[in-house]
Amino acid sequence: MEDNSDKGLKKLKKLKKSGKKQKLMKVQQNRLGQAAEKSEIYKVEPNEDSKKRKKKKKKQPAVPDKDDETVAKEEDDEDDLESQSDSEDTGLPLNTGDAVEDQSDEDMDDEEDKDNEEDGDEKEEDNEEESESSKNILTESMFSSLEVCDLTQKGVEDMGFSNMTEIQANSIPHLLQGRDLMGAARTGSGKTLAFLIPAVELMYKLKFMPRNGTGCIVISPTRELSMQTFGVLKELLKYHCHTFGLIMGGTSRQDEAKKLAKGVNFLVATPGRLLDHLQNTANFMYKNLQCLIIDEADRILDIGFEEEMKQIIKLLPKRRQTMLFSATQTRKIEDLARISLKKEPLYVGVDDKREKATVEGLEQGYIVCPSDKRFLLLFTFLKKNRKKKVMVFFSSCKSVKYHHELLNYIDLPVSCIHGKQKQTKRTQSFFQFCNAKESILLCTDVAARGLDIPQVDWIVQYDPPDDPKEYIHRVGRTARGEGGIGHALLCLRPEELGFLRYLKQAKVPLNEFEFSWSKISNIQPQLEKLIEKNYFLHKSAQEAYKSYIRAYASHSLKNIYEVNSLDLNKVALSFGFQVPPFVDLNVHGSRSEKMVRRGGGGGPGGFNRNKQHNKSKIYKQVGNKKFTR
Repeated sequence: MEDNSDKGLKKLKKLKKSGKKQKLMKVQQNRLGQAAEKSEIYKVEPNEDSKKRKKKKKKQPAVPDKDDETVAKEEDDEDDLESQSDSEDTGLPLNTGDAVEDQSDEDMDDEEDKDNEEDGDEKEEDNEEESESSKNILTESMFSSLEVCDLTQKGVEDMGFSNMTEIQANSIPHLLQGRDLMGAARTGSGKTLAFLIPAVELMYKLKFMPRNGTGCIVISPTRELSMQTFGVLKELLKYHCHTFGLIMGGTSRQDEAKKLAKGVNFLVATPGRLLDHLQNTANFMYKNLQCLIIDEADRILDIGFEEEMKQIIKLLPKRRQTMLFSATQTRKIEDLARISLKKEPLYVGVDDKREKATVEGLEQGYIVCPSDKRFLLLFTFLKKNRKKKVMVFFSSCKSVKYHHELLNYIDLPVSCIHGKQKQTKRTQSFFQFCNAKESILLCTDVAARGLDIPQVDWIVQYDPPDDPKEYIHRVGRTARGEGGIGHALLCLRPEELGFLRYLKQAKVPLNEFEFSWSKISNIQPQLEKLIEKNYFLHKSAQEAYKSYIRAYASHSLKNIYEVNSLDLNKVALSFGFQVPPFVDLNVHGSRSEKMVRRGGGGGPGGFNRNKQHNKSKIYKQVGNKKFTR
C-alpha cells in the first residue's frame, strides 16, 4: 500500500494534466454557485456520496423503524445481494473508457499506476477531440468587439469568455439595435448570454432604477433552469447597480411579493408563478417593461403552459423588445411567436445546415435489451461507472423514487430530481450534483432542458424519450460548451427499434453498442427476495411499475411504443416482481378529455385528469396472451 503523500502526488499530477478541462469546470461551477448566494435555500455542502465508503461498515436501510427480527432478515437479504453483485464480473464493454470496477485497495493502487502511465495518451486524444469540437461551436468574433459598456465587458471577461458562439455572434448585434428576434440553436450553444447581454445593455442605457419597477422579464420552463439563468445574470450584473430577482413555484410567495414591491429591474421567473404575481400582486410594477425574453419556448409549451403564456403576453405592455429562443421549431412555437413578436422579427437559426442535430463531441449509441434484463443492465452499468458523473433518465417520478430507494438500499449511492420533490430537496440535489466530480443522478425530463451541469460523462436513457426532440434535449446535458465531450446510451426493447428511424430523420444517427450478456450481474433472485420481504420497497416498486405502464400508454408514437406489445411478466421482473401487479388505465370518451402532461415550472408536476371518465381497463398477464380485459 502507498502512503498518503504518494497518493497526493498522483492526484496532483492528474490535476495538472487535466489542465483546460479543470479550468473550464471551475468557471461553470462558479457560475452555478452564484445563484446559491441569494438565499439560504440554495446553499449546499459538497456531495457526500462521492466519498469512499468503508467496506466493513453495514448500511442501515433508509426506511422507517421495524422490529429487530424483520431488520435482521432484511440485512441478510441485503448482504446476499451485495455479495452476489461483487462476486461477478460487472464489466460492460460499451466503450466506457476508464470505467472503474470493484477491486481491493491493493488492486486499486495498481490500477492507479496503470492509469498514470496511460494518462498522457488519453489526454492527448481528449485534447484532439476538444480542439475539433471547439472549432464547431466558437467563431472568430470577440466579445470585445461588441458595442456595449465597460461594465458589461468586464462582467463577461470575469466569466472567462473571449470568443462568441454562432448564436451569440449572429444575434447579439441585432438585439443591441432593438430588433425582435426568434432564435433556434442546439443545447449548449450559448443562448443564455445571447439574450442576457442585450437586455443588460438596454437597461443600462435607459438608466433603469428600482423605482422604475421591472424592465426585463426572463421566462424559463423549469425551476432548475430559472436558478441557472439567475446565476449567469448575477455574474453579468457584477459591476452594474440594477436590482434582480428570481420567482418560481415551491418558494414563499409573500417574500417574492415584498421584493417585487421594492422594485426588481431584472426578473427571472417560471410561467405559473409569474402569472400569479401579474394577476394578484398589487404592488408589482411592470408597466415600464422594456424587454421580454422567452427561453426554451418549446419546452414551456410541451409541459402545458400554453394558456398561461397567452395570458402573460396579454397582460404585459405591448411596446417592448421581445426575444424568443428555442432549441427546436414547431407549429406551437410559430403561434407563440405570432402573438408575442412584432410583425417582422429577425430569425436566427444556426443549426439549419448541419448534418447532425447533436454536438460533435458526443459519442452516442444504443443497446437492445429485453424488459426482464433492464434493471440488471442498469445496475451493472452504474456499478462499473460509479466513479464517473452519470445522469439516468426515467419516464415517471415514481420510477425515479423507487430506483433511488432501491439503489441506495443495496449500497450504490445515487441522488435524484423529479417534479414531485419538495423544492428545498430538489434544489439541494441539483447543486450537489453540479458541484460533484463523480456522482449518479436519477431524474425525469424536468432536468432535460437547458441545464448547464459541468463535466457530465454519461447520459443514460433508461426509459426511451417520447420523440427525437426530447432525445436531443436529454443528451444535451453532456458535451456542452467549448471542447465538450461526453457519451450517451439509449436503452431500447427489441420492439422499439423503429424509433431509430425517427432519430435518423431528425439527423441523429446512432450506432449499436456491443456487449456480452455473460458479464451482466445476475442479481434477479436476490432482488425478488428483497422486494418480497421489504414492505416499503415492495410498495414503492408497485407504484413505479404502474406508473411505468401508464407512462408507456401515454407515448405519442403509438406505432413504436405500443402498450399491448409489453410482456407484463418480463416488465414485472425488472421491478422485482414474479407476478405482475394490476394496472388500471383510464380510457377517455373524447379527445378533449385526454391527459395533459405538466412538469416543472411554477405548478406541480404529474398528470391533470378530467374528473369524469367513461370506463377503464384492467391489464394483467394471462397465459400466452399479452393482455385481457
